[in-house]
Amino acid sequence: MHSNHPKLARRTAPAPYVTVARAAELTGLSEKAIRRKIEDGKWIEGREYRRAPDGGIFISMTGFQEWLKQREA
Repeated sequence: MHSNHPKLARRTAPAPYVTVARAAELTGLSEKAIRRKIEDGKWIEGREYRRAPDGGIFISMTGFQEWLKQREA
């Protein structure tokens, strides 16, 4: 269901993988917290994030949601 409301439209993930900055907006985590989870090995490459050919980091929104569910269990 799409919304014409600008604030709601901005909060939806436009793609399965998003930049760290966009992931921070969507999840409420800070960019630093996201990068720390990657550096500390709490988020695994190929599961919660991927690296682009140029080295950029892209966060899997599905991976994030699955990680979050683990916290609920």
